[in-house]
Amino acid sequence: MTTATAAAKTMTQAWQHLCTRDDLVPHSGIAAWVETHEGPAQVAIFYIPGQEQELYAIDHHDPIAGANVIARGIIGDLKGQQVVASPLYKQHYRLGDGQCLENPGLRLRTWPVCFKGEAVMIQA
Repeated sequence: MTTATAAAKTMTQAWQHLCTRDDLVPHSGIAAWVETHEGPAQVAIFYIPGQEQELYAIDHHDPIAGANVIARGIIGDLKGQQVVASPLYKQHYRLGDGQCLENPGLRLRTWPVCFKGEAVMIQA
């Protein structure tokens, strides 16, 4: 393993403080920057209190619109799956894995995210 590979592996496994619980909007999304091994990325964070999984981190970039708008999408349940609808062209992306329901060839990146006390932590 090269030094660059080892550094990239370490960085991809690192948990980063992203924001606090007070920064989140229940049943909605916010956008944030996160450092990844590929460089900075815009992430959409969705907080759905009272669900088994309350937090989701998904790519903020809508590949069809070519714009960073996913955090402004409407979240809901579609056929038993938590989804976000793109605010521009209305494609539905599963929050858990980023898969587009209308176009199987599209998938948004997702990241592990959790609460640590009041801090929102993301693994990127």
